[in-house]
Amino acid sequence: MEFEKMKVEIWSDIMCPFCYIGKRKFDNALEQFSHRDKVEVIWKSFDLAPNLKTDTSIKSVDFLQKHKGMSKAQAQHAIERVTAFAKETGLDYDYDKVVIANTHRGHQLIHLAGQAGFQNEMKERLLKAYFIEGRNVDDVATLIQLGQEVGLEKAAIESEFNESQFAAHIEQDILEARNIGVSGVPFFVFDRKYAVSGAQPEEQFLNVLNKAYSEWYAKQEFPELEVMQGASCDASGNCD
Repeated sequence: MEFEKMKVEIWSDIMCPFCYIGKRKFDNALEQFSHRDKVEVIWKSFDLAPNLKTDTSIKSVDFLQKHKGMSKAQAQHAIERVTAFAKETGLDYDYDKVVIANTHRGHQLIHLAGQAGFQNEMKERLLKAYFIEGRNVDDVATLIQLGQEVGLEKAAIESEFNESQFAAHIEQDILEARNIGVSGVPFFVFDRKYAVSGAQPEEQFLNVLNKAYSEWYAKQEFPELEVMQGASCDASGNCD
């Protein structure tokens, strides 16, 4: 008997450190989920710093001091803390190389890849480029290269950056997030019935996958989201 896939929608930003950690934890949980072939993952845009101007000269410590009002010691501690958290998940963040960049073009690329059928691969590639490789995710040439690596055509990427056909999709994602009460990312919504906020343990994601799937399979209806809280970055760009 054929079934449609259960949707898991994930609001996330490329510059959010907990978003990459949360993605890895969710990916690991999904790999353990026995019905993973019946799950469709959809990446939604969330812009933590829409007015941020890309600055390749500024270091992450200085950025946190200037834009978050932290002391140098507080900024360094925050970076060390999230780096250690990422390490536990198998991710080697390199904040010495991170390029402070506006992520709007990156979101365009994720939507474009979604149309082509490999949105998850594009999301993963951009997160790795930002947090591990120190690539500028606002640079068109860089984005063209990253897009081609996951299978996008150069002409399609250039067309998107020239015409911004997915700009409206990004705004729609952000409006939708506001409407369902998303105040921080990552934010995972399972079949529009349950939500997980933050980089929760794999076991938590697996539990929610099992619960949401069993109810989706039975076609039960639950109109309100039940939210499980975890480490995240809020709408003001504060990560905790």
